[in-house]
Amino acid sequence: MTPQGESRLRVEQSLSQLLHEAFVSLRTLGKRSILALLGIVIGSSSVVALINIGHNAAVDAAMIFKDMGTDTLIAQFPPKGGSSSPMPARLDLDAVRQAVPGVAHIGALSLFSGPIVFHGRTVNTNFVGSTPDIKDAMRLALQQGRFLSSFDANETYGVIGAQVAEALGAPGDPLQLGDRVRINDYLFLIVGILQGQPRAMLMPVQANESLFIPAEGMRRIYAAPQIGNVIIRATQGQDMERVAKDVAAALKPQLPDHDVDIQVPQQMIDGMTRQSRTFAYLLLALGAISLVGGGVGVMNVMLMNVSERRREIGIRMALGARQRDIRNLFLLEAITLTAVGALCGAVLGMTAAWLYAWLSSWEFALAVAALPLGVGSTLLVGLFFGLYPAVSASRLQPVEALRDE
Repeated sequence: MTPQGESRLRVEQSLSQLLHEAFVSLRTLGKRSILALLGIVIGSSSVVALINIGHNAAVDAAMIFKDMGTDTLIAQFPPKGGSSSPMPARLDLDAVRQAVPGVAHIGALSLFSGPIVFHGRTVNTNFVGSTPDIKDAMRLALQQGRFLSSFDANETYGVIGAQVAEALGAPGDPLQLGDRVRINDYLFLIVGILQGQPRAMLMPVQANESLFIPAEGMRRIYAAPQIGNVIIRATQGQDMERVAKDVAAALKPQLPDHDVDIQVPQQMIDGMTRQSRTFAYLLLALGAISLVGGGVGVMNVMLMNVSERRREIGIRMALGARQRDIRNLFLLEAITLTAVGALCGAVLGMTAAWLYAWLSSWEFALAVAALPLGVGSTLLVGLFFGLYPAVSASRLQPVEALRDE
């Protein structure tokens, strides 16, 4: 065998011997070792679980905006000052589209609510007077039929949401295409049934709970309809803040008595992301406090271990052990104890995070940093708090250590 091979073999034997001695020593500590291990497990699992919980909370919050799309803008029109002028019943949206090239789809909504009747069954719903482009602006998907077109302006046609259609139907008598529903004294022909739509928190109306009719037909339901919102969807790759400013500038000349307030979802998402990051840092700090408490337990156990093994340390030194050998022995014991606690804590923390997500009806997603941070920080804590007892053991004088009974 070459000298390099012999040297490597000695190192491997020395390391395996140190590990064996570390496990034997920790086993002899009994309950104290178990209590220190429990502290490390609690601290490590806290870090892993809290990082994952913070990550899942951020993911769940972002899902609120996902289905609406970050390329969607919602315009509102609060009155200027003390003005009491009503909103107009229509706006020149084609002029806005021509003035702002970044706009792909733009539609206006007039809202009212009331009862809708089908075969003697009555349901309260939202009546939405809409322009044809609202379908693409709101990302509405049809289950059956078609959406309203510009040719339907003077017709009593309607496109009904999935939830309303289900509520009006009955076993053996579902609401279908071609059926007519009654609103006040008018019968509206159902030309389309929407698919179930996910809830979009920023949208002024939930499609599932609505009946869409031509904007011009709102006068049949409400004597003085007013535009409540304008939904804008931008083309791909646009600067949404710039598009919002351009759309507001194009709408203001048509609304001298109202302001144009446009919500930019991306700004809200960015703000929510910052809040989620702050929340995650807070949770991480709480986990770190628990971990430090476990580290103090490790140091306490290792100091007691050194105190009880002073005679053994003296014998080892008298037989030729160097200071670094003694230091490495006790440091390895501390790291071994911490590593076992880190692995158990990682498993426990992941389980706790999954259980919390399940109880909160969240979709569980593993945070990339959870395991590296949890296990890595635990090992660093074990190294830090195990260093002082290990150095203290290595600095004992052989003669003084051998005097201990």
